[in-house]
Amino acid sequence: MADTSSFDVTTGVDLQEVDNAVNQAQKEIAQRYDFKGSKVSIEFARAEGKLKLLADDDFKMRAVVDVLQGRLIKRGVPVKNLDMGETIPAGGDTVRKEIGLKMALDSDTAKKVTATIKEAKLKKVQAAIQGDQVRVTSPSKDELQAAMTMLRTKDFGVELKFGNYR
Repeated sequence: MADTSSFDVTTGVDLQEVDNAVNQAQKEIAQRYDFKGSKVSIEFARAEGKLKLLADDDFKMRAVVDVLQGRLIKRGVPVKNLDMGETIPAGGDTVRKEIGLKMALDSDTAKKVTATIKEAKLKKVQAAIQGDQVRVTSPSKDELQAAMTMLRTKDFGVELKFGNYR
């Protein structure tokens, strides 16, 4: 009988790349004419996994978010893993926004991934939730490849990463 092969489905972002993108966005905002004399800041709370934005008004907040997303995309950070918060009025006629970074699969997303694999009815493919990841096993490597391809076509609200392929 053949050994079983497996891979793990996870998600996450590279915090160093997020830090680099924030620094590049801050430099761009400091040089742009439409931000001259306005109070705009981007703060990266690495330990919390959050980005904290501050701007003069809603229009400038959207511009800051656009600049930040552009830099994140260029650095290879999946924008799907950003959890956009509400724009909240702050003191001194400014607005704030918190953007959370999805670092791991939450239980709902993991359940959706396992349900999608079971609904596909791939032969002898099993999916099991293990903490913040999903382990997919099968004796056939071709079936695992088919499972990966099928998961790539679906939208789970986060960027899926496939690793630990054995």
